[in-house]
Amino acid sequence: MPENVILLFQPPYSPQVNPIERLWKEIKKELKWELIENLDSLRNRLDKVLQELTPQAIKSVTGWDFILDALSVAYI
Repeated sequence: MPENVILLFQPPYSPQVNPIERLWKEIKKELKWELIENLDSLRNRLDKVLQELTPQAIKSVTGWDFILDALSVAYI
């Protein structure tokens, strides 16, 4: 395994503790009331939403204490 990869084991079937699930939830908040005409429009809108995400916003959604604690133990 590469040195820059850290495995954080989670309980099985637990999307509530998966950081990407929380990020997708935030992204879907931006899209839920929009009428998207086709797949290309969806891609363009999603691209815009992703570009507007700041590192601080991503950190606030995904930076849970258990993840930060695990990273600190790994000296990251």
